[in-house]
Amino acid sequence: MSTPETSRFVRLRVEIVLEIDDADAVTRAALDRISDDADMPADERTHAEGAVTEDTAEALAYLVDPFDLVSEVPGVELAQASWSSEPVDYDPDSPDWGVDEDDADEDDEEGARG
Repeated sequence: MSTPETSRFVRLRVEIVLEIDDADAVTRAALDRISDDADMPADERTHAEGAVTEDTAEALAYLVDPFDLVSEVPGVELAQASWSSEPVDYDPDSPDWGVDEDDADEDDEEGARG
């Protein structure tokens, strides 16, 4: 299965929709994480505290770490990660809601450019 042409790198895409029941708890947890980060420069800390206080999605992004998802997987080392969060209109019963909805749009755009 492993051949010289096979890349050792794999892109894993995960999309998660979370319901925030207590925005204040999320914000407090993000502020605690920022406060506990001794390596964060003061100016970056001030910016981060403002961002998580103003936007619950931003606070959530400070709390979710892709490394935590793969750190216990044997034989895997995280090479690179990026993530973001944003508020979304979510209706699981809507026929317009689809997990791969954004991916289809991106694929269409890539095909048009290629």
